[in-house]
Amino acid sequence: MSRILIIDDEPAICWSLKERLTDQGHEVQIASSVERADKLLATFAPDIIVLDIRLPGQDGLSAIPGIQRRLPTTPIVVMTAFGDLQTVVDAISRGAFEYLVKPFELPEFLSVIDRAIQSTSEAPAGQSRPVEGNQLIGRGPAMQAVFKQIALVAPTEFPVLITGETGTGKEVVAEAIHRNSHRRSGPFVRVSLASLSSSVIESELFGHGKGAFTGAVEERQGLFELAENGTIFLDEIGETPLAIQVKLLRVLESRSFTRVGTSNERATNARLLAATNRDLEAMLIENTFRQDLFHRLKVFSIELPPLRAHKEDLRPLVEYFIARHPSATKPSVSEAFWAEVQQRAWRGNIRELRNAIDHAIVLSRGGPLAAEHLPPSLGVISSDVETGRQLESAIAAWVRRQLGKSSDDEITDLYRSFLSIADTALLNEVLIHTQQNRSAAAKILGLDRATLRAKLGAAEPS
Repeated sequence: MSRILIIDDEPAICWSLKERLTDQGHEVQIASSVERADKLLATFAPDIIVLDIRLPGQDGLSAIPGIQRRLPTTPIVVMTAFGDLQTVVDAISRGAFEYLVKPFELPEFLSVIDRAIQSTSEAPAGQSRPVEGNQLIGRGPAMQAVFKQIALVAPTEFPVLITGETGTGKEVVAEAIHRNSHRRSGPFVRVSLASLSSSVIESELFGHGKGAFTGAVEERQGLFELAENGTIFLDEIGETPLAIQVKLLRVLESRSFTRVGTSNERATNARLLAATNRDLEAMLIENTFRQDLFHRLKVFSIELPPLRAHKEDLRPLVEYFIARHPSATKPSVSEAFWAEVQQRAWRGNIRELRNAIDHAIVLSRGGPLAAEHLPPSLGVISSDVETGRQLESAIAAWVRRQLGKSSDDEITDLYRSFLSIADTALLNEVLIHTQQNRSAAAKILGLDRATLRAKLGAAEPS
């Protein structure tokens, strides 16, 4: 049995939580404000405190430091109906054990309480403070999980690997990690590795000495040096050549590098964040990404959900993009516009949504936003096109694996091997579709029956 103090001014919530906790054998006390909780603590020593943020009098967030000074080993579970990134970071960095966004399910609440009971160590209070300008928007559980990960990892020095589809906001997450770290007063240096040719990428990252190559008339600092005491964000890390991957691994392991054309080692304390929309684990199999670098980068990883997986955030995102648009007047939004926004696939994710809103505001000319103001939907890309792209990617991966197994002199039948695999898969699926009717299968395939018999390696029964 544990002693639990609930600090919340909503009687219905307090009653519901107390009933469930009491049923489990816990002793529960309730206070409707921080001030009343202070008086209660004179006679009641809780093992766990459940604290709402919005309270009459002193708010929950500002009360956390005082509670911790009084009860330094007591886990504090924060509840809030306002789960924006800054609130989450603020709560966790002040030392909250966990946070819950209202409304939540009782099993979720009880699970958090169980973990708090089992906890034997104080949650460390971070030293960093969030800054203004957060641009991550999300009220649903998918983005709330991302907010929590950012809040937990920002105060640390770990490298972070951010993954997700194009347009999901990987750079914005990297900026949020930097802003909420103790490095926030230092530089945030971003670079898209996909935009750099293999001939200049090493010089861009690590700098070069005078005369290192034709045109190097003077020595030059690289991006790692420019990111000193700050953060370097390597976007599209999956596009890094293998030779550069070795050098990045060295930076992560020894915190040192050498400029191109020099032999002197230079130290760096820049924190490294990386992002990719590629499947790095598949690249490990293809031997196009180093396993040791992968594991060094993935000390902590954050996977961003595609927009279609958190459509509950469409409305707050649209409202945010309208508010940030530089137009003099902010347009209203018609119900038809909301309906169209909700039904679209948004395969370009948040980037596509933001561009669509800007497009609609321009066309509306100060009037209400209507469905016809949106640009043509990228969601009309057929599933056939998407499947075709996936097939091309799978074929390319297979070819790379075959080429990596042997030397070019030993490979003599790659085309035949591929056709054999493709033929088998194609014929089997078509025959399943036609319930083994070979005449129907031949028609679908555009083959005569003799050719189909030859491919199947068996004579058609008479």
